Amino acid sequence: MPVPLSLLYCILVCCLECERKGWSYLVCWNFTTLGLPMGVSQRVETKELYFKNLSKQTKKLMEKNGNNRKLRVCVATCNRADYSKLAPIMFGIKTEPEFFELDVVVLGSHLIDDYGNTYRMIEQDDFDINTRLHTIVRGEDEAAMVESVGLALVKLPDVLNRLKPDIMIVHGDRFDALALATSAALMNIRILHIEGGEVSGTIDDSIRHAITKLAHYHVCCTRSAEQHLISMCEDHDRILLAGCPSYDKLLSAKNKDYMSIIRMWLGDDVKSKDYIVALQHPVTTDIKHSIKMFELTLDALISFNKRTLVLFPNIDAGSKEMVRVMRKKGIEHHPNFRAVKHVPFDQFIQLVAHAGCMIGNSSCGVREVGAFGTPVINLGTRQIGRETGENVLHVRDADTQDKILQALHLQFGKQYPCSKIYGDGNAVPRILKFLKSIDLQEPLQKKFCFPPVKENISQDIDHILETLSALAVDLGGTNLRVAIVSMKGEIVKKYTQFNPKTYEERINLILQMCVEAAAEAVKLNCRILGVGISTGGRVNPREGIVLHSTKLIQEWNSVDLRTPLSDTLHLPVWVDNDGNCAALAERKFGQGKGLENFVTLITGTGIGGGIIHQHELIHGSSFCAAELGHLVVSLNGPDCSCGSHGCIEAYASGMALQREAKKLHDEDLLLVEGMSVPKDEAVGALHLIQAAKLGNAKAQSILRTAGTALGLGVVNILHTMNPSLVILSGVLASHYIHIVKDVIRQQALSSVQDVDVVVSDLVDPALLGAASMVLDYTTRRIY
Repeated sequence: MPVPLSLLYCILVCCLECERKGWSYLVCWNFTTLGLPMGVSQRVETKELYFKNLSKQTKKLMEKNGNNRKLRVCVATCNRADYSKLAPIMFGIKTEPEFFELDVVVLGSHLIDDYGNTYRMIEQDDFDINTRLHTIVRGEDEAAMVESVGLALVKLPDVLNRLKPDIMIVHGDRFDALALATSAALMNIRILHIEGGEVSGTIDDSIRHAITKLAHYHVCCTRSAEQHLISMCEDHDRILLAGCPSYDKLLSAKNKDYMSIIRMWLGDDVKSKDYIVALQHPVTTDIKHSIKMFELTLDALISFNKRTLVLFPNIDAGSKEMVRVMRKKGIEHHPNFRAVKHVPFDQFIQLVAHAGCMIGNSSCGVREVGAFGTPVINLGTRQIGRETGENVLHVRDADTQDKILQALHLQFGKQYPCSKIYGDGNAVPRILKFLKSIDLQEPLQKKFCFPPVKENISQDIDHILETLSALAVDLGGTNLRVAIVSMKGEIVKKYTQFNPKTYEERINLILQMCVEAAAEAVKLNCRILGVGISTGGRVNPREGIVLHSTKLIQEWNSVDLRTPLSDTLHLPVWVDNDGNCAALAERKFGQGKGLENFVTLITGTGIGGGIIHQHELIHGSSFCAAELGHLVVSLNGPDCSCGSHGCIEAYASGMALQREAKKLHDEDLLLVEGMSVPKDEAVGALHLIQAAKLGNAKAQSILRTAGTALGLGVVNILHTMNPSLVILSGVLASHYIHIVKDVIRQQALSSVQDVDVVVSDLVDPALLGAASMVLDYTTRRIY
């Protein structure tokens, strides 16, 4: 059933609004991921609506920036591989002549006959080539690569002086691209770098990161690449997570007449999924080994006995020796092989999309081919570290023919799900909008977002006189607490009130206490950077909404906490579950500092927790991760507040101990010599603990059972998460620690018995965790 265009339009408007606010990288990759079937005509109409809205927004943006003239963009392409990424952007620029002027510079292996004179495909795509630069010094060794960079550096200044582009688009990690970026940077031309932040092997990594340091703007393809750029101190506001431009063509490319292309390149008798595409390049940091590996690959392909399209290697050092290996083995005349220097990208897409397997060490194998689910064998270390889909089988030490042959038998003919790690097919519209947003009036000098080397290094008077702080709010079942927390985790001032029972009273009290605390912060010379809220229940931290609360906090479901606080205080607001906040507090201020993986368990009125995995907090798909209090440790255990039976919380929480204490007290079995309970005082968990310390056997048995239940839960966590540390937090933690360690020794696998279990030394983990959400995020922006 087709989706109404009105619905698609609404989704589109929402996406555009998100992009306007700078949230574009949080938007779902495309409509299909939402489960919406979209016909071709609807796609076209939706795309027209998108560009119409985009055009209106861009005109307003250009007027605001005072940037009314066309943006002169120079796209420089060095080889067939980078042109496949740059061509979609060039087509996009060409379709908007009212905004852009396009200059195309061609250099590198494009202009060499041995590599197919691939500049012709640029002409066939109807682009005017402004400049052809012969920059390759032949020799295919390390010295030739250096000389080629030098030759390009000599020739490029005249070209850039003549073209005078506003911005130069540079792609990837090739030595030619390094010459382009160096020339543009030294001539004060803004640089947009495509595919920065990625990780791979060989010298390419160093070149890619060097270009990143020279570039002023960055378009990256994956979330990890974006994080790498931020870690490299690049300005977050100048990074666009767009996806790979080539995916704009790849994801719509499989509906063509592919059989005629397969027959043209591989012969009339070849069927779809019954041939191999091989593309292997030299590894410049270990040329000798890469040549040996190529020889083993060809031997394995000969033994495998399937029709194979072999593409010649690129122009890197070592390629000449690899070509000699091909000729020595007679590949160009072998009946099962077709050896070619170049295949047009449109046709190459069809060939890899319908291949039985692709083998080699090209980035195409680990990136683009994932769009089709074609099985890939990635050989050696050239692409080590790159993100890959499940279709890629890695043979890191491709040191024997048998190992490669075994990989061919495992992979050939399989079909994997399509991967969208590197894009959703909408990269070009994002990139064009990013280009239009560039303000040419801004200073050219790029700024790096360095982390602080030590506290208080700034000579700004505000930093000298004021303490950077956060407002932390802890919404407990009994009390509502607000605190001013400094960068070092010191609680400068704390306010406590009873938590009201109704939604209206509670919201009003939170606002009132936060306003008072913010006013007091001024007197205390504290600069409030934002508000962090810790609350019980299930929380959507992205939206700042409490989805479902615990029974302890009434009228607290589907509550938007971010909006009223942000509107009142004019500050950013973060919200999370109290267990998660405790874990964040340990990560920033406590015993989890510097640890990659640990788990925090809170033992209080209820039982909660938080999980840190690879330094990040785990929320889960429905924000329900780390509900550790509801791990079931007995099928016939007592009733739990969640509606189940035998949960840890039903045994070890403050409520559970209070329940058992009341039973003993009602039977006159609680009090022992040396203790009493005033008539007006309710019996609670602390009375049970006191009785146990004074020798009450019944109370001791109850505490031992509670501690055992908690210990069994910790054993389950050790077997599931295998953290390096478990931190017990809350008022009951010190009473359980020894029993928990005994249970681990008796019940846990020997491989996890050495994992340490400790008691938190933080006084207010919920408040400190709420503050850490503010301090971690905002200080990354300030420095």
